[in-house]
Amino acid sequence: MAEQLPRSSLGRILTDLGNTFLEPLCAPVGLSVPVGGVGFYDPLDDSAQPDEAIVLGIGIHEPGDIVSALTALRREGQRGAAALVVRSPVLLTDEVESAAAASGIALLGLAPGASWMQLATMIRTLIADDTVGISESDRLGGVVSGDLFALANSITALIDVPITIEDRDSRVVAFSARQDEADSSRVETILGRQVPDRFTHAMVEQGVFRELYASDEPVWIQPEPAAPDQLPRVAVAVRAGDEVLGSIWAAVREPLSDDRLRALTDAAKLVALHMMTIRNGDDGARRLKADLVTTALRGGPGTRDAVRRLGMGDRPVAVLAMDLLESDAEDDSGGDGGGREGGTGGEVGGEGGAGDLAPTRSRAAADRAAIKQRLTSGFALHISASHPRAAVALIGDVCYALVPLADGPRARRHAIDVAAEFLNRAGDGSHAVIGVGTVASRPEELATARSNADRALRVLLDRHQPGLGQIAEFDDVHMHSLLIDLKDMVAARGDEPSGPIGRLIAHDAGHNTMLVETLRAWLDAFGDIPAAAATQFVHPNTFRYRLRRAAEISGIDLSDPEARFAAMLQLRVIDVAPRATPR
Repeated sequence: MAEQLPRSSLGRILTDLGNTFLEPLCAPVGLSVPVGGVGFYDPLDDSAQPDEAIVLGIGIHEPGDIVSALTALRREGQRGAAALVVRSPVLLTDEVESAAAASGIALLGLAPGASWMQLATMIRTLIADDTVGISESDRLGGVVSGDLFALANSITALIDVPITIEDRDSRVVAFSARQDEADSSRVETILGRQVPDRFTHAMVEQGVFRELYASDEPVWIQPEPAAPDQLPRVAVAVRAGDEVLGSIWAAVREPLSDDRLRALTDAAKLVALHMMTIRNGDDGARRLKADLVTTALRGGPGTRDAVRRLGMGDRPVAVLAMDLLESDAEDDSGGDGGGREGGTGGEVGGEGGAGDLAPTRSRAAADRAAIKQRLTSGFALHISASHPRAAVALIGDVCYALVPLADGPRARRHAIDVAAEFLNRAGDGSHAVIGVGTVASRPEELATARSNADRALRVLLDRHQPGLGQIAEFDDVHMHSLLIDLKDMVAARGDEPSGPIGRLIAHDAGHNTMLVETLRAWLDAFGDIPAAAATQFVHPNTFRYRLRRAAEISGIDLSDPEARFAAMLQLRVIDVAPRATPR
């Protein structure tokens, strides 16, 4: 019996992905080297790679560029990249082979048409997660629990034809080796990780899926007459009870024997167990990771152990906090609903409007929760491409990311750039904002880093701080944060405007004037009368008159810097809405 490769070895990954997707070009130290993550090579960026990474050389094709990449990765020293992937076809010159031999790094070729992002995703799926992953001791049918690629190869060994395992949406979740024995459409499906739409639509029109999901037995699918080069398929539904989880598809050249059909039917039951294990395992792993992130951010005696279990070692960690802005559409929807329905309710009993708004608000809350879940999943996938050990979890209403940083001053900036890139790309990210906390050099500093990330996020969520964009670092918004803290303290104590500002508010309320706004405009314009008058849409002489009246009524000395500062601070931290006074 052939020696079984470790789950996270280079040879294991090549066995699962096969020559259809990834091929070895040269492997100077063999294929048993362990793999610890996925990295990206950029000749213009010296960011560190994950330990024992498969490094994706996107855009690296010429022999000279490949030699430079191998040489640069060799300089990473103790990090020891496991392999460099370049787009096939590749010209293997003597210089390339010598560079690979000198570096000890395998050179792999990615099939034309295959997606780099799909490759990165599949490699991460195959790499064992030592912290929250599935234990090797858990097996179903002799295969590690949840290992669909190994199971696909086992099914191929049983029925002697290449197979794919697909979900309900015809997405390929795993495939076996020997796909080169199938046809062009199968190769296209493997490279795209999705059955092409033209085939899916044709099968829907022919009722293939209806027949497949209604039967417990394998179904024979004849190829289209217009595609003579395509092989027939035998498919069987994968179901758990009444729920259809997906299907197994075998590309065959002739009908399968009864024994092989029975083997395929039995295999579908085993695939169902593995798919349910993955579903439950993903939920359990997500909960466990969220618990570990929560423990790490809370501080206390369990912090160091949580960081260790998250696989972050002793590296400094940056904490990011993401949330959604309250969109204008949501605010308008709530207001309009109250106006339309509340008015009618008010005419009858005065209470119907508030009750009618409850379902709308519940739907809005549910929509926001769903968006946050999608953003959390997308952010975890996005940031793990550059920081494989990053941990992302939704805790309460806030998505937190713990990003371990490599040595060097650019590491934190790179993590922030990755987060900004995600916000630019995310479809739901137009209303998402990210606060960046200080770097925790030790696990004991994570609670402070989280607090600072929360404070930066609060500034972004405060609509009274315009022009900050979608991402802010705590160091840049520290003073904004202090003002918000002061505002909270004043509100909690119930303080009301007093002194000159209190007198102006009372005067405005009793005489229908706008002296508070006049003083505010002058202070905001730093004493520039024309600029302040323009904001109030009045002539500068009119503004000067109002400002003199404000000084006379309030008693404020506008030439005193302490008085000006006290007025500015009070206007920013205390609710200065006019209050009606008895006449």
